[in-house]
Amino acid sequence: MKTYSAKPSEVEKKWLLIDADGLVLGRLASVITIRLRGKHKAMYTPHIDTGDNVIVINADKVLLKGNEKVSKKIYYWHTGYPGGIKSRTADKVLEGKHPERVIESAVRRMMPDGPLARQQLSNLRIYAGGEHPHEAQKPEVLDVAGMNVKNTARA
Repeated sequence: MKTYSAKPSEVEKKWLLIDADGLVLGRLASVITIRLRGKHKAMYTPHIDTGDNVIVINADKVLLKGNEKVSKKIYYWHTGYPGGIKSRTADKVLEGKHPERVIESAVRRMMPDGPLARQQLSNLRIYAGGEHPHEAQKPEVLDVAGMNVKNTARA
């Protein structure tokens, strides 16, 4: 018995569309990461990009659960100059010019480090509004809210 190892020519990539409206950030990022890496497929091979292309719309309507996590979660970056550490809270990022960066950083931090993960992250497209320019690819809608009751916020 031999172990199956997928070849790049055998991989079939699908296009998936996810509506992030009302979804919890961490659970959404987990689903996206699994789809990007291809771990949901039987032909998954760790050193080959077997994942799908993922389109996320309504990124500005994603939710952060927990006690005041929106105002307490802080994103840091460095300018490259001495003493140049900067920070911004999650609510400022979501209200700002690029709210899709919240989902992007959550997914990036769930991926392993390395060149393959960077290649797989290039298959992720995130849009703040409800429109996207990928209608020609005929993406399949992935119902993340229907996968688990906890994926959406409950009243």
